[in-house]
Amino acid sequence: MHRRLFSLHSGTGSRFTVLPALFLTLLCLLVASCTINVSGPGTGTGITPTPTTGTPHWGVQTKTSGCTARGALQDPECTPGDIFPNVTKDQICQPGYSRSVRNVPTSEKNQVYAEYGIYHHSAGEYEVDHLVSLELGGSNDISNLWPEAASPTPGFHQKDQVENYLHDQVCSGAMSLQEAQVEIATNWLAVYNRMSH
Repeated sequence: MHRRLFSLHSGTGSRFTVLPALFLTLLCLLVASCTINVSGPGTGTGITPTPTTGTPHWGVQTKTSGCTARGALQDPECTPGDIFPNVTKDQICQPGYSRSVRNVPTSEKNQVYAEYGIYHHSAGEYEVDHLVSLELGGSNDISNLWPEAASPTPGFHQKDQVENYLHDQVCSGAMSLQEAQVEIATNWLAVYNRMSH
């Protein structure tokens, strides 16, 4: 049985029905600020909302295998980002802070590569990177790590520029630490694209 959410009548007497999928799409756009992928007849499963903004679910991986980078961005289900929740602006702005908290053993790096299906790589091809960098209060938890490629650009060298830029913004008082953490975790590439470089 097909249920109508509501109907509109045109002047010619034809009836247009708004289907539940369209309703959910509109609801998603209004409430959750998300991207909608719509597939045509016979090409997929329909509408898939993917959150693109808002506060990440720090440290909550919903997937630990079959992870796939999305261009220059991480798989958010595998690498949502994670932070040291009690770190302060004063701490991260002290010289040597990142070095004092860095702790990613080789076994954890190998697990990150395995989650993303990378079993062989050349030196310099990837960097196991902190999505939220240590200099922005990011943690060493595996939910904050991903194998970021050097190329094509922008790659990990360009993300390093974003990390330095956001760190400078936080330490100068131009932006809060929390804002910088959310920006880098949700879409560091957008920050890179608006930087002058």
